Amino acid sequence: MLHWRGERADGKIVPFPAAAGTGGRGAVCDLLESIGSCMNFGRNAEIFGEDEPADYFYKVVSGAVRISKLLSDGRRQIGAFYLPGEMFGLETDDVHAFSAEAICDSQILVVKRSTFLVEAKRDCAIVTEIWTQTMTHLQRAQNHMLLLGRKNAQERIAAFLLEMAARLSHTGEVELPMSRQDIADYLGLTIETVSRTLTQLERDGLIAIPASRRIVFRDRAALDLMNDSLAA
Repeated sequence: MLHWRGERADGKIVPFPAAAGTGGRGAVCDLLESIGSCMNFGRNAEIFGEDEPADYFYKVVSGAVRISKLLSDGRRQIGAFYLPGEMFGLETDDVHAFSAEAICDSQILVVKRSTFLVEAKRDCAIVTEIWTQTMTHLQRAQNHMLLLGRKNAQERIAAFLLEMAARLSHTGEVELPMSRQDIADYLGLTIETVSRTLTQLERDGLIAIPASRRIVFRDRAALDLMNDSLAA
């Protein structure tokens, strides 16, 4: 739930210029900056809850966000991760289907949905950019569905690492913002399986893990081959 008046340390409003310089530019970026407010959320702080009114759009300025749903048996399923420059909270209904939490200390740009829609009607470029982001989210959701339904643990981990590398870094290593429990809940695995699989990939020389969340790619081609094994 949003707290606009700074009642909680994890929802304090800060001036937007403090977050300037991050992310790409474009019609949507400019519009969001002009009509939105940037808020700070601490680690694990809720941004919005499942079934709450979807009155706002969101964009990650810094940090990372997970959306999740608590299943009837108490397990948590993470549906997606959102990283700097990415928008979330784009709902087809008037309420949120998932809850959203900050994975780590994060700055989130918050824009009132009704205000955004009024402004979007004036500029077709904005609609195009929103459509592009929505299609990207849909493609990731389809890949996630395939991953959960048809791939084994090693293939899931390989696909996840390659996706994070593509979204977070163009170098040979990546610093993951999420915990291994988050990864497990996203991939439909146990935390023990995630840890064991990462250790095996390191032992096989495909990756190195100099720190708990830092992954260095040693054999990206082998990871690609593992990720593509289903198609083969």
